[in-house]
Amino acid sequence: MDSDTILITEKDYLRLDNLLISNSEYDFEDLEIELNRATIITDSDVPKDLVTMNTQCRFLDITNQKESLVTIVYPQNSQINKSKVSILAPLGSALIGLRKDQEINWRFPSGKTKRLKVTEILYQPEAAGHWHL
Repeated sequence: MDSDTILITEKDYLRLDNLLISNSEYDFEDLEIELNRATIITDSDVPKDLVTMNTQCRFLDITNQKESLVTIVYPQNSQINKSKVSILAPLGSALIGLRKDQEINWRFPSGKTKRLKVTEILYQPEAAGHWHL
């Protein structure tokens, strides 16, 4: 697989597309671009090392060597103090669709570009058989 390729499940793609449509008054261009360049896969084909919605993962900010733990969630479930990051936040948009050991350059609203690397998947709903999330 190409290192620039990202994967999105059908279910996540449809839900995220609807989320973007319902929030069309706001600019989430980066997430739209990611969804448009993603390879859409069936839920049964989800690799266990893929960041999907509601995945808890560890990532490394290569630019400053800081490691962090986050769960990518829908906006209504976002809780920064519990490391639950909205998919609509720049960090959520950057990580969705990446696999363990995959890296991405991402420009943040501050104007800084950071290189992020997924280092571990601690929980993924599909791998755990939690299809309702």
